Amino acid sequence: MARTALPDIGDKPRHPLVVVVDNVRSLYNVGSIFRSCDGALVEKLYLCGFTPFPPRKEISKTALSADESVPWEHVYDITEVLTHLKAEGYTIAALEHTSESLSCFEMTAELFPLAVVVGNEITGIADEALEHCDVALEIPMYGVKQSLNVAVATGVLCFECVRVLQS
Repeated sequence: MARTALPDIGDKPRHPLVVVVDNVRSLYNVGSIFRSCDGALVEKLYLCGFTPFPPRKEISKTALSADESVPWEHVYDITEVLTHLKAEGYTIAALEHTSESLSCFEMTAELFPLAVVVGNEITGIADEALEHCDVALEIPMYGVKQSLNVAVATGVLCFECVRVLQS
């Protein structure tokens, strides 16, 4: 058994998936989100509100340079981003537990192109951003804690999206 060579992404088509991060505090969470977005070959990453953005050594440390391979943009006003994406034909999905959340394991390819909104580590997605969402997706939780770390949850959802797109 031998290790495989790292792929040359080059012009490889990206998945019709955008991640919108709003008011995430931790530089390390942002770096981890960059790394998951790179691994899932997402189309673009938006960093909104007070979410930190590159260049920051703490982001680069956990991103392992994925902050150089993932197309990203910092836009302070999340509603500006969501309005733009909706006009471009994206379904806007909150990664959030709500009264109407759908399990991410029940999503179908009809939701794509998809923009996934993830929010603050403590307070989640702000109400003004939730109002722009077409659907809420959640990761089913079976233990005492009813949520995952925002970076972990983003990674889980990104790869579930890839699985849905490839099936």
